[in-house]
Amino acid sequence: MTASTDYDAIVVGAGAGGLFTAARLTKLGYRTLVVERLDKVGGRASTTDVDGFKVNDGAIVIEVGTHTQRTFEELGLEWRIRETDPPILYRIKGKDVDVTGGGWGFMLSKLTRQGAKIVSGLGAARNDSGLPEDEISTDEWVRKFTKNEGVRGIFRNMCASIFAVSSAELPARVFLTYFTRKSAFKRFGFHPEGTIGVWRQLADYVTSNGGEVWLSTPVTAITTSDGAVTGIRLERDGRELELRAPVVVSNVGPAGTVRLVGEENLPEDYTQMVKQKDRPCSMVAINFASREELVAAPGMLGFATTRRMAYVANFTRSCPEMAPEGWNLYVATSVPEPAIGDFDEAAEIELLREDLRDAFPGYDDKAREVSINITRDDWPPQRAVAGFDAPHDTPLGGLWNVGDGVKEYANGGTTACAETAEIIVGKIAAAHPVQPAQPVH
Repeated sequence: MTASTDYDAIVVGAGAGGLFTAARLTKLGYRTLVVERLDKVGGRASTTDVDGFKVNDGAIVIEVGTHTQRTFEELGLEWRIRETDPPILYRIKGKDVDVTGGGWGFMLSKLTRQGAKIVSGLGAARNDSGLPEDEISTDEWVRKFTKNEGVRGIFRNMCASIFAVSSAELPARVFLTYFTRKSAFKRFGFHPEGTIGVWRQLADYVTSNGGEVWLSTPVTAITTSDGAVTGIRLERDGRELELRAPVVVSNVGPAGTVRLVGEENLPEDYTQMVKQKDRPCSMVAINFASREELVAAPGMLGFATTRRMAYVANFTRSCPEMAPEGWNLYVATSVPEPAIGDFDEAAEIELLREDLRDAFPGYDDKAREVSINITRDDWPPQRAVAGFDAPHDTPLGGLWNVGDGVKEYANGGTTACAETAEIIVGKIAAAHPVQPAQPVH
């Protein structure tokens, strides 16, 4: 084992949170190394080429006007996300309805006479006193106002779309906080290279500004001494190396961080807390293509009444580069029951496929299924259900977690990863300011 050159900061994992963090650190002058075990960047938000189709492995859309876009602007990077207009249509009673401008009231009024009561409940949630207790699920909150299955379906599928969990498993307080105080999933779009295009831009920024990104390089340990991190051990080109750095940022989730550090090197109360909050959820996605355009919605098509299907995204209306010429590319997603814990994969895939057959008559003849992705367990759409995240900080000096296991309350997806990176880099700059380069005489 040999020791290599020191770094100011090492980021473990080239997923969304890791690359947002590395880019921000590089901008501040930290000599930064990103280490990734896969052969490509993006992690659970990457893209795979399947017979010429750019299939997203996890994250489907990129939100516009939030922490992600702000990071790109601060770094001076080109914002290549193609926003769709309208962003989403909802299939309600057989019709695809554009609720842009009309909002919740317009949509819910199409489903039930009790729509006004639910809108009133949403309005009350804008004040802390109007938020329900943590123990009440989103579905329980909805059932206080109506038993309409279409309304319950809309809320279930919104929870699935944004938080990768069902409305029965997501606290109502989280859902209402998000929709009354956060971005509320109002604006989004697609990258013409697939979602990996976003992460390639960040990785290129790191390497063009003095940082390094090592792919196909598994980290075997985060090293510590006297209550602080000292660096990492990794495998590279058949050798085991030990690298030194006073700052390590982990993008492998709090539970993964504990494994790399070793439970014996952490306080018991911290490791127990991480185990309690380690609640990965699951998602099923069918990527399919067709010669004939099956989806009229330019962005996403959400559903009110389905067995499982939350939405279908239409990539090629705005990004034809994502498919071979003459093909349309889509993805249909669902969360299984339960979304947290074990489930029957084959049964859940068939339920999603049945929804596709109902939504698009002739699906079996018109559509080509490109791939089926199931994200779960150690490779989940989100490492923690929103509202149950672990803290960014750890008991070890110089060690932080970033990403979707340590989200800010009631946030989700890659937007939450960008937000956590912004917060953590601020903490690193305060605790471990980079030393300016010494002038050469």
